[in-house]
Amino acid sequence: MIIMGIDPGFAITGYGILNYIGNHFEVIDYGVITTKPDIPHPDRLLILENNLVEIIDKYKPEAVSIEELFFNSNAKTAIKVGQGRGVALLCAARAAIPVYEYTPIQVKQGVTGYGRADKKQVQQMTKVLLGLSKIPKPDDAADALAVAICHAHSSTSMNKVLNNLK
Repeated sequence: MIIMGIDPGFAITGYGILNYIGNHFEVIDYGVITTKPDIPHPDRLLILENNLVEIIDKYKPEAVSIEELFFNSNAKTAIKVGQGRGVALLCAARAAIPVYEYTPIQVKQGVTGYGRADKKQVQQMTKVLLGLSKIPKPDDAADALAVAICHAHSSTSMNKVLNNLK
């Protein structure tokens, strides 16, 4: 199953594309989409959309996993990041790709087995699980890969539960 993980934003959006077969991961691609702060916000969202559509068209993921937002202070930033997240959800919906949303705690749990793991632990386990020689950079790309890993582990667990019910 080809999974696209997304760490949403509007200045920087991380993406990771994994192929998950059995219990084996193959990294297909990862990176970030960036927009410059001197560009009007609507144009930044359009840049994000164009890049996401291009990535979806290129890799044809079977599932999109995206991190839910958690903010406790800056509402203005939260709204703008939420708009970027909305663009990502729209791109997946237009391509008729199922979307799966995970909280930061679920991502940490899915990657490290511990929902309160710190960022370094998640990055280290992402590297190990994907068989990479170094931690993916930038952090937003590593976070997107972690969201994709979380979905792979979650979907595998759900399939086991459903199979046991048959």
